[in-house]
Formats: sequence, C-alpha cells, structure tokens
Amino acid sequence: MTIENLNEKIKAYALKNAIAYKGKANSGAVLSGLFNEGLEKSAVKDVMPTIQQIIQEISELSLEEMQKEYDKLEEFTSHRVEREGLPELPDSENGVIMRFSPSPSGPLHLGHAATGMPSSLYVKKYGGKFYLRIEDTNPDNIYEPAYKMIPEQAEWLFGNVYKYYYQSDRIEVYHKFALDLIKKDAAYVCECEAGVFRELAKNKEECPCRNKSVEKNIEDWNKMFDKENGFEEGSAIVRFKTSSEDGGMQNSNPAMRDFPLVRINDTEHPRQGTKYRVWPLMNLSVACDDAEFKLTHIIRAKEHMDNAKRQAMIFKVFDYPLPQTFFLGRYKFTDLEISCSRTKEKIADGKFTGWDDIRLPFIFALKKRGYQAAAFEKMAIERGLSEVDKVISQEDYFQLLSNFNRDLIKDKAIKATFEEDGDLEILMPDSTIKKISSDIDVSKLKDESIVYFEDFGYSAYNESEKRFWFGHK
Repeated sequence: MTIENLNEKIKAYALKNAIAYKGKANSGAVLSGLFNEGLEKSAVKDVMPTIQQIIQEISELSLEEMQKEYDKLEEFTSHRVEREGLPELPDSENGVIMRFSPSPSGPLHLGHAATGMPSSLYVKKYGGKFYLRIEDTNPDNIYEPAYKMIPEQAEWLFGNVYKYYYQSDRIEVYHKFALDLIKKDAAYVCECEAGVFRELAKNKEECPCRNKSVEKNIEDWNKMFDKENGFEEGSAIVRFKTSSEDGGMQNSNPAMRDFPLVRINDTEHPRQGTKYRVWPLMNLSVACDDAEFKLTHIIRAKEHMDNAKRQAMIFKVFDYPLPQTFFLGRYKFTDLEISCSRTKEKIADGKFTGWDDIRLPFIFALKKRGYQAAAFEKMAIERGLSEVDKVISQEDYFQLLSNFNRDLIKDKAIKATFEEDGDLEILMPDSTIKKISSDIDVSKLKDESIVYFEDFGYSAYNESEKRFWFGHK
C-alpha cells in the first residue's frame, strides 16, 4: 500500500514522539503511527532507513524548534477515535463465567498478564464469575513455590478472582469423566507404542486397540490403576475415539485423529504425592472443568486452536453447551526472554537475585518497580482481542507500558530532587547501584511509595530493604 506524503508523516510522528520524550524519538513509535496510516509490515525494511535518517535530523533541533516544526506538520498525523474498553462480548447480557488457567511451572509474567487480563476485565464489565485454576496435572513440570506465588500475584494483578482451585485436587472427577467417555464408546485404552501409533495416524489408519469392546476397555482402564499387576508407565494410554461424523482417522487435521486423554505417570506429585498414577492430559481435564463450571466465554492463546477443537468434540459426546471461544495472538519479543525454566536456572546460578530482580519481566519484579495493575489493564484494552502476533522489542513494549503507568502515578508520585553520591540507594535494571542524597524525608515513606526524582524518573520505595527500585522515566 502506498502512503501519500510518507516523508511528511514520518517526520510528523518522529517530532510528536520526540517532544513527548525530551527530544528523543523512538523508531518503533514512528512505525506504530505509520501502521495506523496503512503501512504494511512487509514495507518496514524499505521505510526504516528514512525513519532513522529523519530521527537523526530532528535530534539536532531544540525542543522549541521541534514544537514549531510539529505545528506545521500536525495535519499529517491521524487522530483516531480511541476505542473505550474491550470490544463487546456476544451473549453477555446475563453476565459471564470465564477463567484463567496458568500452569505452576513458575510465577506469573508479562505473557500471563496479556492473556489473563481480558477475561478479568470482561467479568468486571458484565458481572459473573472469574475462576483461576492452576493446571497441575503434569507432575513433571511443577515448580512448587508457584502454588503460593500465583494466587498472590493474581490478587494484585486482577483483583476479582471468584475462586482459586487446583486441578490435582479433582483427579477423581477426571477419572469418572474418562470412564464415562469409555462407557459411551468415545474413548479407548491404547497399548500401541507412541511411534507406532504416530505412523498409523499419519497414514490415516486405525490402531488394533480402537475396535476393542466397551467391556474390554473398562477392564483395561482398571488395569491402568494397578501398579503391581496392571500396565506399566508408558505402556497404555486412553485415547479419544474421533467419531466418523468428525472424520475419524480420516480427519484432514492429524491433530484431531484419536488424540490422547489420560496417561500413567508414577512421578511423585508435589501436592498429591503418590496417591494417583493415572493422570488426565490437558484436553480431558480442561473439557471437564469448562463443562462443570459452566464457562460461557473463553479467551485463550491462539496456539490452543487445535485444543479448542478437540475439547469441542468431547463436549459433543455429552451434548454440553459449548462456550464461545476467542483467541489472542502473543507478544513475540525480539530481545526479551520469558522462560520460567531458564530463569529458575539463572536464579540458582546467582545471575539473578530472585523472581523480583528488576531485570526480569515477571510480575513480582514489575510490581516492585512501581508498575500499577491498571497499566496492564490498559495494555490489554489497547491490544484488544487480536489473533495477530505482535512482534515487538522490549524497549517498545516497556515504553507503551510506562506511558500507561505514568498517567496513573504522575499525580500521586512524591516529587523530589536528588544528588548523586549520597546515603540512599536506587537499584537499577542493569544491577548497578546509584547512590543518592534526596530532599525528601525517607522515614516518612511507606512501602511501595512512588517517588519522582526530577530529571531521573519514577522509583518505588522498598521499605524492607530501605532502597528505591527504579521504575521508568
């Protein structure tokens, strides 16, 4: 798509951004403005050299000169009517029942805030129930401290969770659900090796186990529980029998062909110990919970599109009303790692001081830096219910988040000036310590007080450590 007056628009957006940030324009902010004008992502490489050249040119101007130039070019920027709140949900007149379902592989981070916040906001808007379920049916991928961390963070981040629950406390409910599927001849116990079944499914062929009688499947189901005389771990699995109506093993999507529902896992579970060895897989436990808790609307990451189709098949077996499902694209950071497992390793190696290290994109750290929960609400509203992944640098993401946060805290922040080399400390994101002296009475500050240091930025006071955590400019 050709954009008229492209150079004028680039300069106008660059000036607008530079004026807002003390003379320093950001190329990402300029691109964001051009996207609103209709710039295609495929054209970014072509237009970026011009953006960088214009930013370099205007950087030599004073703020007063920038403002004069912008006044001449303002007409080239779009003034969009901002959407207030998230788009309306259909069939929400009587309230909604929604959920957020993290795994306890670690504490909450930016990705959780992005996927969980829309559901929280819709329940606030329409009324209803917002469940937070901790999906801990995989004993091999659990970080035990997360059981405590997740509810604490969710209380701060969302503030409207109706009920917290752990899927591992409902194992017997899932056992009954699986057995009911077997009794309806909608599931069977498969003894094929994983590689053998994978090859059969690839060729759209049925495995021999598929045609066992219901009675034989019930017998084999009971053997899965018998550690002494029954099946060994890995030797049997319960599979959904994809109906002929849904294409059976001829389904055009290989992921829909007799997908697994239940497995044997003898790993000791942090909450349940060795009480259970037959564990539901995600599609069974999620379908069971969504049906029993009468979910009306579900918002989930778009990589779960196939899972949503699988769960719809399970719902159809029992003729349950299907929740309306919406999918979200992810933030794909070009230069920011969000990995619970790798972060755990780095904390253990001493590279980070803990989950609240302010270099980390985890909720603990961001809260300590003075970010407000409402800033994440504004991020969710700005993002909407888009299925498109947003490729973004951490600089551009945090610039947007900080803009929202600044609007929330600027009027309540304590204003102060400071000199370096004093007795107080500001902990910086690069792990260095800035020694300062300030004209405020620190003894009167409360924990998490926001202080704006002139010409430096916003910081949150940590009472227990008697230091400030740098927030943002």
